[in-house]
Amino acid sequence: MENKVLITGYNGFTGQYIIRALEQAGFSVFGLVSSNSDNHKCFKADLNNKQSLQKAIIEVKPDYVIHLAAKAFVGHGNISDFYTTNLIGTRNLLEVISENLPDIKHVIIASSANVYGNTQDGCLNEKTIPNPANDYAISKIAMEYVSQLFVNKLPITITRPFNYTGIGQDGNFLIPKIIKHFKARADMIELGNIEVWREFNDVRYIADLYVSLLNIKPGEVINLCSGKYYALKEIVDTCTNITGHRIQIKINPNFVRENEVRVLAGDPSKLNKLVNVENKYTIENTLRWMLEGNEVK
Repeated sequence: MENKVLITGYNGFTGQYIIRALEQAGFSVFGLVSSNSDNHKCFKADLNNKQSLQKAIIEVKPDYVIHLAAKAFVGHGNISDFYTTNLIGTRNLLEVISENLPDIKHVIIASSANVYGNTQDGCLNEKTIPNPANDYAISKIAMEYVSQLFVNKLPITITRPFNYTGIGQDGNFLIPKIIKHFKARADMIELGNIEVWREFNDVRYIADLYVSLLNIKPGEVINLCSGKYYALKEIVDTCTNITGHRIQIKINPNFVRENEVRVLAGDPSKLNKLVNVENKYTIENTLRWMLEGNEVK
């Protein structure tokens, strides 16, 4: 029997990798998109238009839903969009699913490790009390709370991904910015505090995790993380070693966050108990792939 997965954010950075991983695993993948598409597996729908959502969901009748669509933190200026998309849009989606898909097997909702805020140092587990520090993070924790209203009606799992990167990520994000400067063989790059440690996982690993999570028992909140973290200076040094190009780092005070946490990473203990997914990608693998490639692979 065909297992159908419906993805919101189908055309997004993460979506393209999850589609590929799902298809390789034998799933039939469909998408919700915001504009008309020639792809017969894509259905135009607006998270803030329940009628369009209902039409698409009834037509696809998916066994699984992975909800990725969101207004992302970097480079987005309209604060109200965080709430209309991430909070109200998610509520609309869950309501439509609960009313039209009585046999849905699993709904996975992508939240964010940003909900933990910047107040705690070290590897954070899922019991860490959220302390969101910006509107994006507040919209995501509110989305988690609104999802709880549906747990008696729907098999829901919430993911909290820590930083990940790869080919196709928006150039406003940190790693693509660094990669772009090295590809252009720029003399100098402006960064913030380079003595902070963060996770920078590979999007292909994250995609593999989502595929495996479809098969777990719903009802969990799970960090998507590796527990491996790197200083920004290490990232630049690794790019130097790969390319042979040396770049001057200029610290821009405007990029330095006040009271920034020194180490921010996730504890993968719970994740590793629930799924058995090998993280095949070292930070050098990921950076080399991004530096040498132009296509999604």
